[in-house]
This record gives sequence, structure tokens and C-alpha cells, in this order.
Amino acid sequence: YLWVRLWLTWMYRRLRKRETRRILTARPSLALHVLAVFGVLCIGYGYFVEPYRIQIETISIQTDKLTNTSFRIVQVSDLHCDKRVRLEDRLPGIINSLNPDIIVFTGDTLNREAALPLFQSMMARMEAPHGKFAVGGNWDLSYWYSLDLYRGTGFEELQLGRSTVEKDGETITIAGLAYEKARYHAKVTRRLPPDTFNILLYHTTDLIDACEGRPVDLYLSGHTHGGQIALPLYGALTTLSEHGKKYEAGLYRVKDTLLYVNRGIGMEGGWVPRVRFLSRPEIAVFDIEPKRN
Repeated sequence: YLWVRLWLTWMYRRLRKRETRRILTARPSLALHVLAVFGVLCIGYGYFVEPYRIQIETISIQTDKLTNTSFRIVQVSDLHCDKRVRLEDRLPGIINSLNPDIIVFTGDTLNREAALPLFQSMMARMEAPHGKFAVGGNWDLSYWYSLDLYRGTGFEELQLGRSTVEKDGETITIAGLAYEKARYHAKVTRRLPPDTFNILLYHTTDLIDACEGRPVDLYLSGHTHGGQIALPLYGALTTLSEHGKKYEAGLYRVKDTLLYVNRGIGMEGGWVPRVRFLSRPEIAVFDIEPKRN
């Protein structure tokens, strides 16, 4: 604003044929020029560069609920596909190269209905020998409730349920709830087997306090986008979460449950600018392993 005002002042005085030389070259003006150029570069980076720089986060979790095998879980969240292709062509290849046993998606599929074929084609190309699971997010509830989002993708949508996954004679449980099913969470968490490593999929962190006393070992969510725009030292400008900045991105220990908040892949739809700044798109990899002695 100040920089624009500076140039408007310069133009006004020039049209009036008044002295203009010091307006643009005074020290405060030079500082404004530097800040303006830096701002333009940041905007350009946030629009043209960072949305395409996928970051892979790998988290190793040891548990005494496994003895002889491990499970690799790859989490993707908040794809927010637009008609314009961004990372959709690259994502399946990157995920498949990670050799996941299981792929989970924690909601928010599309920004536009026209992007549905792109979304379905991408999801169908992801490969996991022990299953692919998804839960619905707030965008899916608000805008795409009438669409068969996962048709032909191989993903099992967990509206309010769980699935047992077996590998090498050992099992883990994947449980999930659609965004609109939050009030029924006890129907899922109360029935989780206490001797099995249990993973809960829900789009937001809203259920984390309700997990206290329940056998939820790992809670995977998204929704915040890590703020989508973050600042050094401060972090996310906003998270649109009921927890505010308490769980904005990354791994948290909440009582007996590990909570992971994924920054997601895409960007908020509607009128929001498609930019990311200091909040790169993310794929999270969880290696669930037997506890070492």
C-alpha cells in the first residue's frame, strides 16, 4: 500500500510539474522499493514454485503390538484438485516409489467438479498391496456429497467403520469417519481391539480429546494445510481449526495417542489465491515397526 501510494504521489506531482526527484530516491523510498521487490518475489515463489515442491516426511513408530513384521503407511491429504493439473501427474509415481503397504487419504478431494476425472485417474494409479482407504473432508461434505468420488480408484471409503489389515500373520486396524460423522466417533473408537495397533483417520484434529482412554495409537488428519501461508518463527497465519495453532502441522503426542497433522497437497478452493508459502505440499510416510529391545 505504501509503495503504491509513493508512486501515485510521484505521478501526481509530475503531472502538476512539481519537484519529484527526491520522492523516489529518499532513503525511506529506497527501503519501500526493496520491500516491494521482495514481496513480489515471495508472491511469485508462493504461486509458481512452492505448490510444486513436494516434501516427503518419514516417521518411524515402534510398538509392542507388532513382533515380526512392519507396516508402511503413506498418507495423502487435502488434494483439492482443480481443473488445472498441478501435481496430479507426478503424485502416483512418487507414492508408488515409496513402496507403501497401505495408502490412506484424509479428505478434501476437489475444488471443482470438473476435476473429478483427474482425481479418480490419479487415485487409481496409486498402488498398495494391503489396501487403500479414504475418509471424507469438509469440502466433500459441503460440495460433493452427491458424487461417487472413489469410483474406479480402488480406495475403500470409511464413512463410519474399520478394516483389519493382515501382513505376515500380523494385523493392524484402520478406522475412519467421514467429516459429518464426528458425533458418532465412539461407535468406532470404543470397539477398537486393544491388542492391535490402531490407526484412526479423520479429516480434522477435532476428535483428539475424545481419543483419551481409547486404544487409538495413531490419529491421522489434515485440513490445516499447515496454514498454507506461514511466516518464519510464527508459523501458520490461520488453520481454520477449532484448535487454532495448537496442532497446525506435524507430529504431536497427546496422552497415549500420536497425532499427525498433514499439510496436504493442494490449496483451498473458492476465492482463496492458489499459493503456498513456507508450507510445502506433503506426503507423510509412517513405518510402524516392532519395538526394539
